[in-house]
Order: sequence, then C-alpha cells, then structure tokens
Amino acid sequence: MKSLTAALLQQSCSSNRQENIEKTSGLIRQAAAKGAQLVLLQELHCTPYFCQVEDPQLFDLAEAIPGETSAQFGKLAAELGIVLVTSLFERRAAGLYHNTAVVFDSDGSIAGSYRKMHIPDDPGFYEKFYFTPGDIGFTPIQTSLGKLGVLVCWDQWYPEAARLMALAGAELLIYPTAIGWDPNDTVEEQIRQREAWITVQRGHAVANGIPVLAINRVGFEPSPTDPQTGIRFWGSSFVAGPQGELLAEASTDNEETVLIELDLKRSETVRRIWPFLRDRRIDDYGELTKRYRD
Repeated sequence: MKSLTAALLQQSCSSNRQENIEKTSGLIRQAAAKGAQLVLLQELHCTPYFCQVEDPQLFDLAEAIPGETSAQFGKLAAELGIVLVTSLFERRAAGLYHNTAVVFDSDGSIAGSYRKMHIPDDPGFYEKFYFTPGDIGFTPIQTSLGKLGVLVCWDQWYPEAARLMALAGAELLIYPTAIGWDPNDTVEEQIRQREAWITVQRGHAVANGIPVLAINRVGFEPSPTDPQTGIRFWGSSFVAGPQGELLAEASTDNEETVLIELDLKRSETVRRIWPFLRDRRIDDYGELTKRYRD
C-alpha cells in the first residue's frame, strides 16, 4: 500500500473490565467511521494497570488466547473491516503468563501476536511478578495492510528490538504503552522523563527509516494498597515519520483519538538518502550479544 489511515486510541481505564471493553469498542467504531484502516490500542487496555502491586489474585485477570476477549475484538475487526492491534494479559498455562499484543486482520482472524520481551521491575511497575519474557522473537506480523513491527512499552527503550523488527521487514513500529509519572517526582524530572520517552522512539524511526506509532494511556490510577499514591499516565501518544518528524501528538491529560494518514512511500525515499541498513558493519557487531564488555 502507498498510504494508510491509522488511529491511536488514548484513553483512561476504570476498575470495571466490561466497561473498559465497551468504551474501547465504541472508540474503535468511531475511528473506523472516520476512515481508520489500522486501529491501535494502548497496553493492557481492558483493565487498570494492575502491576503497581504484587498480588497473586490479579492473575485471575489473565485469559487464554484465543479466548473470550480476543473473540470479541476479532468480531469487531471483521465487522468494521479494519486491522486492529490489541494488548491482552495472556494465560498460557497455570503459572505461565505473558503481556501479549494480538493483531486482528480485517477479516477478524488473528494475523499474529507478540509477547513482550523486555520486562521491567521498578517501583509501581512490578511486571516481572506477572509476565514471563516473550519467546516468539522480534517477528513482524503480516496483515492486509503490510508488515507491522509490534512491540510493547518497555521494549520501546531498546534500539536492538526496533532494529531487529526493521531487519525482518517491518514497515511500521507500533508500541502499545502504559507509562506515567510518580506524582512525587518534581516537575523538572517529569519533563525529562516524558521527553526522553519521545526522543528515544523518534530515534528508532530515524535509525530504521520507518514510522513509529506509540499509544499510551492517560489519567491517574491510584495504587490499590495506598490510594494517595499511584501513577499519572502521561498520554502524549504520537506518530513520528521515518526521519523522526512528529506527525501527530496527543495531550498529556485528555482522552483522545489521534487520526493520521501515513505516506508509506516516504520510507523508501528516506532510506535511499540515509542508507543506514546498507552501511551497517555487521562483521563487527558480535559484542552486542554480550551483557557488558568487561
């Protein structure tokens, strides 16, 4: 395809799972009515961001894929004739869970999935308690709209993940995300964090010569153990072109649908003038497979 229209759905989430799914489904319908061919949802969009605490009971939020929720979103994708990127808490087996992006093609079938590879473990983001690192690898998902390089949140900080997706033929890099501020951080620190998040992903677009689409949630979600603390998700969902140019950006505090028409021909044009893939010194990159060079 020479171009496509994408929609990034930036929203808040309540503690009511069904309410979240119905709200998201309504926003998907609205985006499709406005011409969206590709609709992108934020990380773990069916629930609040439960990884603020370590609680074994919260594994009950996970479900099999295929399962009830994936069937529901698949049916909606088929009805609207869109490619839909979702983000689900996968129960693979007893005691084995993943943070999984599931992509539905325009006929409602599962085009493919990606299990989050980089798993953080920080105050308020206790994901290692819940998620096993992915084992599918960095493989683009073939859809009727092209090859989608779908990664998830913490993956967005790693140039290796973006590069491997690009080397496998990804035409877009897509990052469902749940990232925000600790309200106790200073305003200056909050600004640095948000700008670093945008900058590193724009760098992936530049280094690989393909667009990047990052979809973040928005709003304050209190900690289940201490409602006076929590995470204020900074929204700021954005689209960068193949030279890192900002094509669209949402606010830090409002629910929004970002609708953007992408010119897919630009990636070819940019890679001809900035042939980074051509000039890579693959014969000298062996040290990258080491944790650290002592």
